Amino acid sequence: MKCTKRWQRLVAVIISVILLSLGWLGLSGLSLLVALIPLLVISEGYSDSRRDWWRMCGWASLTFLAWSFATIWWVWIAAPIGVAVASIVGSFYNLCGVMVYHYTSKRAKRALAYTLLVTVWLATEWAYNSAEVMTFPWLLLGHGFSTDFWAVQWYEYTGIFGGTLWALCSNIAIFEALRTRKRKRIAWAAAIVLVPIILSLSLYWSCNESSRSVKMSVVQPNVPCYEDERMAANMEDPTATIIELMGEVPADAKFVLLPESSLAYIPMVGTVDEAKTEYYAPLFGQLHGTKSADMKLIAGASTVRYYGDVAATDTARESDRGYYDLYNSALLIDAEGSVEQIYHKQKLVIGVEAIPFRSILKNYNVDLGGVSGQLGWGDKHLVFENGEAKVGPAICYEGLYGNHFAGFAREGAQAMALISNDGWWGDTPGHRRLFDYCRLRAIETRRGIARSANTGISGFISPRGEVIGERLEWDERGVLTADVELRSDVTFYMMYGDWVARIATYIAVMALLYYVAYRAKRRNKLVD
Repeated sequence: MKCTKRWQRLVAVIISVILLSLGWLGLSGLSLLVALIPLLVISEGYSDSRRDWWRMCGWASLTFLAWSFATIWWVWIAAPIGVAVASIVGSFYNLCGVMVYHYTSKRAKRALAYTLLVTVWLATEWAYNSAEVMTFPWLLLGHGFSTDFWAVQWYEYTGIFGGTLWALCSNIAIFEALRTRKRKRIAWAAAIVLVPIILSLSLYWSCNESSRSVKMSVVQPNVPCYEDERMAANMEDPTATIIELMGEVPADAKFVLLPESSLAYIPMVGTVDEAKTEYYAPLFGQLHGTKSADMKLIAGASTVRYYGDVAATDTARESDRGYYDLYNSALLIDAEGSVEQIYHKQKLVIGVEAIPFRSILKNYNVDLGGVSGQLGWGDKHLVFENGEAKVGPAICYEGLYGNHFAGFAREGAQAMALISNDGWWGDTPGHRRLFDYCRLRAIETRRGIARSANTGISGFISPRGEVIGERLEWDERGVLTADVELRSDVTFYMMYGDWVARIATYIAVMALLYYVAYRAKRRNKLVD
C-alpha cells in the first residue's frame, strides 16, 4: 500500500482530516480507529532520504493543521490568534509521534517503529495535557469518543489516554492487515477493534445505580457575555432575571447552581472581596431566596484577595491598595447569604485567564466578558457539603482535564457540580463538546454531574455518561432539577490517574535508547 503520486497523497490527507474530525463535529468518533491509516500509507511511499523526510513532514503537518482548523475554528469568535496558536502548537505535538515513526520505520524493524508511534504520541499528548499554561487538550484522541460514551466505559480504568491507545493500536493493526492480507493480522485487527467495545458494553450494563442521591437544580440565565451585547439586550443588570429563575427552583433542592461568572454580571456585586464577604450577604440572601433553609447555592464569581505590600504570589498584581490576586471562583452560599466556602479555579484558559510568557505578554489578554488577564491559580480541590451530600465544584475548562477532575472525587466528592460560561463561543460546536467531555469525566470517576452553563448546555449526566432527562440548549433560559446519584466508590482511574500515558512515556524513552543502540550495532556490523 503506497501513495506515489501527489494527487494520491492529497486525497489521503483529505480522507485523514475527515476521519479525524468527525468525533469533534458531533458525529461518531469511531472513525478515529482508521483515521491515521492514510498517513501510514503516505509514509510507505517515501524512502529514508532527508528530502523525503521533509516531504512526509509537510503532508503530516497539512493533515494536523487542517484537522485543527476544521474542529476548533470557533475559537476565532473570541480570539482569531487563538486558532493559529492552538493549531500550530497542537500540530507540533501530533507530528512528533508520526515523524519519529517515519524515520525509524525506514531504518529499523517495523515493530520498533510502531512502538515509538504509539508511545511518543501518548507521551506528547500527556505533556500537552499536563502543561501549566501552554495547554489546550481539546484534540487529544481520547476526547474524540465523547459522543460514543457507550463504547468507552473502560475509561474508569484508563481515562482518555486509554482511548488514544485504542485508536493508535487499531490504526496500526488495520494497516498491517491491509498491508499483508494475512488471516492472523486480520484476526488481530478485529480483536483490537471489537474487544474494547464488548468490554465497554459489559461495563455499561453492569454499572449499578446508587441508592443514594441529592436533588440539585441548575439555572441557565442566558446573560450575554459581552457588555455591549448586554446593553443591546437591556440586561445591564440580570439580578431580576436570576431572582425570577430562582423562584422556579423546588423547595426540596439541596444545591442550586448558578453558572460561571454569574455574580460578576450583577453591578452591585462585581468583584467579591474575599475578606469582606459579609458585605454581600443581603444581596446573596435575596438571590438565594427563602424557600428552604437547607438549600445551598453554588455560584460563579470573580473574587479578589489583597496582600498588602507583599507580592504573595507570582501572579499578584499591584494597585494603590497594594498587591492582590483576582480569581475565577465558585462560592458556596447558605440561605442567609453567608459565603461558607470559596473554590479558586485551578485550570485556567490560556490567553484569557493565563498569559504565557508573562514578562513579554503581560499587557495582552482576551476579553471574554469577565475578569481577564493573568488570574491567580487555585492550589487545592475543595468539596462543598450540605448535610451528608458532598459535591465537587469544577469550573468550565476544568472539565477537559480528567486527572484534575478526578481530584475532587479523591477528596471525597460524591457528585460533581460544574459551572460554565460558554456564551463567548457563539452557537458552535465548542459548547457542545464541552458538555460531551463531561460525559467522559463522569465515566472516569463514576460520579453524577450537574452542569450549569450561562447560555447552554445545562443538564445532568449519570455516572454511566448518559444525559438525565432534558437539557437546556443554546440560547435557552430556564431551570432544571434532577436527583443526582451520590457515590463513594473509587475507580481505578481515580487511584492511579493518567497511568497509561506515564507508562507510555517510560517505554518511549527505552525504545528510543534501544533504537540508538541498534543503529550503533548496525554501523559496527554487529547485527544484520
